[in-house]
Amino acid sequence: MIDRRSFIAASLAALLPAGASAVGRSGQPIPQTLDYGPAKLDIYAADGANNLPVVFFVHGGAWRFGKRSQVGSKPGFLLANGFMFASIDYRMLPEADVATQAGDVEKAYAYVRANIARHGGDPNRIVGMGHSAGCHLIALTGMRGELSGVAGLILDDTRAYDLAALARDGGMVRAYARAFSDPAQWAALSPASYVDGRKHPPTFIAYSRAPGRGEESKAFAERLRATGTKVTLFDGSAYTHLSINRDFGEDGDALTTAALAFLKSAVS
Repeated sequence: MIDRRSFIAASLAALLPAGASAVGRSGQPIPQTLDYGPAKLDIYAADGANNLPVVFFVHGGAWRFGKRSQVGSKPGFLLANGFMFASIDYRMLPEADVATQAGDVEKAYAYVRANIARHGGDPNRIVGMGHSAGCHLIALTGMRGELSGVAGLILDDTRAYDLAALARDGGMVRAYARAFSDPAQWAALSPASYVDGRKHPPTFIAYSRAPGRGEESKAFAERLRATGTKVTLFDGSAYTHLSINRDFGEDGDALTTAALAFLKSAVS
């Protein structure tokens, strides 16, 4: 059953031309929801959008929870700064393992790239962004070259860059152990495995003060830099694991300022 608020939002969206987004009571734009196959995704676009760069976002939630609507202030902020925004769902554990989730991310990205022009976006200027589990999935798919033509990557706070090293360092905490229960899969599911001398898309890596985040992020940044990849490393030790995502787009937020500069450089 659809509630009154959802009915009004859907009715407003139906009246808009392709590429337009109404604004809800929260002040955030209302997205267009599309089905990319395994799950759904939302596209946020300002009225009259034409050939704009796009941020493609993958939510977190320990590979087990979360949904595409958990985007905070990101859509409104990015639309106000000349971007479009796409946020995806992907199948969750235990229904789908992490390898399947990465495949969902790749399918969603391919769908966005193939269809974003009709909504006012530029398929050649898409930046992948993810937080927590979504950060791992964007890093994994981006490093192994499955996000064709991606202009850059924003990696927001994970420890899951090198799973074997994480296990050796005692970092395979419960959420990680449940997601990565088979050590035989660790290499294939580690973004670091694909940093093999090839130059990768420009990458922005942020870390919070949560345990181990700084060490793993710095080590991954150094591996990338050794390939000639342009890396921006953001010290987010003033943030918790949740606030480093939640505060994005808020007035005066330091991470937002740094990430926006990276975004503009990546799509220029």
